[in-house]
Amino acid sequence: MNTDEGEGEGTGAERWPESLIDLVPPKYESLYIRLGDAFPEQLLQLQVLHSASQRAFEAGTRNALRRTTGCVLRAVLRDPRLADSPPDRHVGEYLDEEIVGLKARLAQDRAVAMSRGLNYGLAVGAFVSTVLLCVPLLWGARILDALAGVTLSCPDRWSLLGAFVCGGVGAFGAVLSVLVRLRNSGDELTRRKVNGHEGVVAPGELYRSMRHEGVYRVFVGWILALAVHFLLTAGFVTFIDLPATPADICAANGGSGAGTDFWGFWCAVGFVAGFNERWAYGLLGRESTSKKNKP
Repeated sequence: MNTDEGEGEGTGAERWPESLIDLVPPKYESLYIRLGDAFPEQLLQLQVLHSASQRAFEAGTRNALRRTTGCVLRAVLRDPRLADSPPDRHVGEYLDEEIVGLKARLAQDRAVAMSRGLNYGLAVGAFVSTVLLCVPLLWGARILDALAGVTLSCPDRWSLLGAFVCGGVGAFGAVLSVLVRLRNSGDELTRRKVNGHEGVVAPGELYRSMRHEGVYRVFVGWILALAVHFLLTAGFVTFIDLPATPADICAANGGSGAGTDFWGFWCAVGFVAGFNERWAYGLLGRESTSKKNKP
């Protein structure tokens, strides 16, 4: 049976599901029943793993796991020790070792699906962020003048540029935050995607959901950075002094380094705010937990 449906899809099991007994060689059905009587737990785990392997993310993994499972079955069914009474314990130990290997390969496949989906989503989000950052910087004033007939003053232009620079750098801070956590512990990023058994979410679906997650987290970085920018410029946070304001830059007697201080300050603020995109999910997580705990 051909289960190669293209890398990243893992839909072969949904169209042509295959049972473990389909891998049993002809004339070995009675030994397969004997295997189930002798080692029911291991046989059940093999069946579960075989079903999961048909939903693997990569086509190569699906085919490799199918061949491996078939080889394990043939090796055990042709082992004369299976007919012993009671069955030889080394047969069960061999099955346990192979099951551990199959689980490791499936876990690796899930990690590939998660990282590839996140990387794709982050790349799309970073590209869109670059466009959103460059358009206002290069043509923002002219676009407003052409569309709405609005002419921005010098302080207004610098305020708009500061907001977009802060938000854009915040987006890249969020990208770095996700990449760092993906390297350290990818399970943390997907824990809220799976409630209970890992097999609830197929790797192909995990890949698609993590693509959306990557784009979403980039824009969370934008929103957090813009929120911090507006808090600081509105004067709600009084213990932080702005090193340079748009009025300082536009003033005729402004210092020559005012522009550099302006860009450096808002880039730093945006990056720190975006890098803490995890904080927003922490707030949401605590809120949902408190609602669940209410009687």
